[in-house]
Amino acid sequence: MVRSGEEPKPAGRATDGTGPARLRDRFLQGEPVDTGVRTSILNSWRRSRSLGLSPDETDLPYREDFDPGGRIVRAAVPVLDRLQDAFSGSQINISVADGNGTVLLRRFGDPSMARNLPAIQRVPGFVFAEQVAGTNGIGLALAERQLIRVYGAEHFAERSQGNACVAMPVRDPLSGRIEGVLCFGYPRGFEQPALSAAIRRAAENIERRLLGQSSAHERALLRTYLATGSEAGLYSGVALDAVADEFPARDQAILREKAAELISRGQRAAIDVPLPGGRRVTLVSRPMTSASGVRGFAVEAVLPGASAGGSLVLPHQADELPDLAALSAAPWPARPSISLQSGYLAAAPAPAVAPDGDLGPAGYGDTGRAEGVSGAADGAGGVADGGGGVTGGGAGAVDGGRDVADGAGVPPYGGRGAVDDRTGSPFPARGLVMVGEPHVGAYALAARRRLELLSEASARIGTTLDVRRTAEELAETAVPRLADFVTIDLPDAVLRGEESADPLADLRRTVLHGVREGLPFTQPGKRMEFGPTAPQLHCLARGEAVLEPDLKAAAGWLAQDPEHTARLLAHVHSLIAVPLLARGVVLGIASFYRAGSSFGDDDRSLAQELAARAALSIDNARRYTHERTMVLALQRRLLPHGLPDQDAVEVAHRYLPAESDVGGDWYDVIPLSGTRVGLLVGDVVGHGMLSAATMGRLRTAARSFAELDFSPDEVLTHLDNLVGRLDREDPDGKGAGVIGATCLYAVYDPTEQRCLMARAGHPPPALVHPDGTVSYPDLPAGPPLGLGGLPFDTVELDVPEGSQLVLYTDGLIEDRHRDVDMVLDQLRAALAHPERAPDETCQAVLDTVAPAHPHDDIALLVARVHALDPGRIAAWELPADPAVVAEVRASAMRRMADWGLDETAFAAELILSELITNAIRHGAGPIRVRLLYGRTLICEVSDVSNTAPHLRRAASTDEGGRGLFLVAQLSQSWGTRYLPEGKVIWAECGLDAA
Repeated sequence: MVRSGEEPKPAGRATDGTGPARLRDRFLQGEPVDTGVRTSILNSWRRSRSLGLSPDETDLPYREDFDPGGRIVRAAVPVLDRLQDAFSGSQINISVADGNGTVLLRRFGDPSMARNLPAIQRVPGFVFAEQVAGTNGIGLALAERQLIRVYGAEHFAERSQGNACVAMPVRDPLSGRIEGVLCFGYPRGFEQPALSAAIRRAAENIERRLLGQSSAHERALLRTYLATGSEAGLYSGVALDAVADEFPARDQAILREKAAELISRGQRAAIDVPLPGGRRVTLVSRPMTSASGVRGFAVEAVLPGASAGGSLVLPHQADELPDLAALSAAPWPARPSISLQSGYLAAAPAPAVAPDGDLGPAGYGDTGRAEGVSGAADGAGGVADGGGGVTGGGAGAVDGGRDVADGAGVPPYGGRGAVDDRTGSPFPARGLVMVGEPHVGAYALAARRRLELLSEASARIGTTLDVRRTAEELAETAVPRLADFVTIDLPDAVLRGEESADPLADLRRTVLHGVREGLPFTQPGKRMEFGPTAPQLHCLARGEAVLEPDLKAAAGWLAQDPEHTARLLAHVHSLIAVPLLARGVVLGIASFYRAGSSFGDDDRSLAQELAARAALSIDNARRYTHERTMVLALQRRLLPHGLPDQDAVEVAHRYLPAESDVGGDWYDVIPLSGTRVGLLVGDVVGHGMLSAATMGRLRTAARSFAELDFSPDEVLTHLDNLVGRLDREDPDGKGAGVIGATCLYAVYDPTEQRCLMARAGHPPPALVHPDGTVSYPDLPAGPPLGLGGLPFDTVELDVPEGSQLVLYTDGLIEDRHRDVDMVLDQLRAALAHPERAPDETCQAVLDTVAPAHPHDDIALLVARVHALDPGRIAAWELPADPAVVAEVRASAMRRMADWGLDETAFAAELILSELITNAIRHGAGPIRVRLLYGRTLICEVSDVSNTAPHLRRAASTDEGGRGLFLVAQLSQSWGTRYLPEGKVIWAECGLDAA
């Protein structure tokens, strides 16, 4: 059985300890690290720093006076021996520390470790408390009081950076007090999920042995008490309330709590109760029966070393249980006022009772100790609060300190006490603390356990916004403290984040969790169909939990599937079926099974409360899943659905949404004039619907700016202005939705094999050369979009044919549990395979570089560049002389004939004539003409003038103004592209143009 409960493990690669390393260094330098570090670790770092601890300190305090044979050691030795055998040959270092963090025992999976490890890791006696050792497993388990894992760099001290550990507090089952800590230390590479289950089982075994020790100790005290006891008589002592002024309230509370625990066991018992100041009092419980047959127990407080005699004697069989309130209010005989010397308490003589309960003469001597008695009282696994009908009563004037058997005085609580006329003793040595019925105390313990389980459920259920995981948390919380097995069935619609129109029609087994595996339950993933008489259907119809105490007598349960239920009856005995309802929506059914004892009404109420809390968390997860599905659908709808036709690059892309929420990452491939292509990736800050919608607006705007043939820095400038405007136009007037965005824009020209790039706060691209070397171009970062007023720089790079350009968003490399430099090295290694196709490169990057549990979206674009065949390029340079137009036109016709474009030549000839004539008449020389033969035929005419022609409708009386109209009619598209000096007028003709 594996149970969760420790703090969630960091996602991604944090388990090797390298993730938090830089964060720890930043913390030690005084920088804020509020994100990226688990809360318990960060709090421990802060406590360590506030204590003035140094991470470089190698020595730890050593205690020579530690007890090598105490309770925790005796209980742990057999368990550690078994653990050592289980981990034989491994690098596991097993240790047990006391409640102060002092290591008492050590075991090693590999015996050679005892020779190679430093003393602090192999010799008992060193103190690992947080206040002296900083963040470590033992110290943090004591501070957090729960199972704790510490990974490598999460340790405060440098000496522990290479190790990891898991530690679990060990509690006294009776008091709940932490007796010590069990800790597994190991190298970071040995990390295994099963260690949590192993350390839980081992800690529980130690706690059971502690309970056995307590039971043996108490029974030894009981035998001593019964052997020395008291003679029959009526109550004539004083109650606890009667000496309240002399009896400290804190001590009263301690005695009453322990007395309630004794009563809950329903047996004769005695315990030694330590009180503040080193005092000790013995509490003794004895049975009694009223005339009406009500069986109860009385708890007496007895001073250590009291002389023979006592002021409280309860008969073995009394007619009625004493009413403590009546006893306290009853008139007492007149007592002489006797003053004693301060610091001493007179003890009264007491008769004795034989071990079998019969009265007999004996003297009460020293409280003895007997070993070897085992067996734990059922229901004694916690400390009762004394409520639920257990009656608080009196106690004699009790005190601890030195034993009075040797004649030494015992310090009293007060200077005055009541007088016992019957015995003549000025102070009672024994007094009544509490009377009550055993089942009432047991109910108090059970109630406390229920409260503890509900409190734990509040912390354990709903830690994620995943429907399936939330259902698993409900099962893990209930097993084994409420049930032995739990099954949870949810409709498919709920798992998708929707409301189910007919929950019974699409129920599916979602969770199966129990104390052991291999039982014939329907396995997860299977469709569930319950018969009309099944308790699961009854619970849905009634809207509340249905209890079947004995499944062998549950006809409805047996009838739903006789063959299957018959097999289950060999393993389960009782059932509680609970509907999962939240906000009026049916979310599923939870079934709790016990293998041995039957469930009761209290168990049904507890199961229903657990299910109600879990249902709210499941519904929250369902609503989140629904919203995330809608946002993801919008995000994918706004991303490109196909790749445009172009020859400059061979492109592959991937989009991977974050696990927790969908962001605003996007990519685009934009064909441009002159066979060029634009490559674009961007990331809108934030998550959710607003980020996805903003991403769509930015992608559309970026594509529009790019198609206007703006340079990369100009495109980013226009996007920067747009983001700023969106902020200002926020309907709330606070700009809380759109904070900003990052972007990288690259334009590749296959005719020159060069690339222009600019980025706005975005990670740099990777350039994979044909020989396999990978580089990250030194590209100015630029400010993120939305800041406004800051320039962007364009860088020009040579990109040989066959190279790959890799553009990505920060979700690929930035993870709070990983070092960015290390991730960039991993990316470099993944890309160093130029023979891979772009699609294969995308998959390899996601498999090896992407975090295991991405907290941010990932957009990846891989483009292998190609060069335009020089034989398909024709260029001429001519002066601004109209006489040369015919010559250039003739040369162009010959080249198109060589290319076999005779059908396109007529339209191209007219286009070239018009564009060259316009350049000569309205531009400035020199004039350049270029023909590019690819998927289409592109005619380009450039000059050094910055004036651009505009298409207009010419009037019937105009002599000119029709040239560009002809160009627009004869070409597929045309436009103007500006250069650093001058412009290019281009027109694109289809190859089938006539």
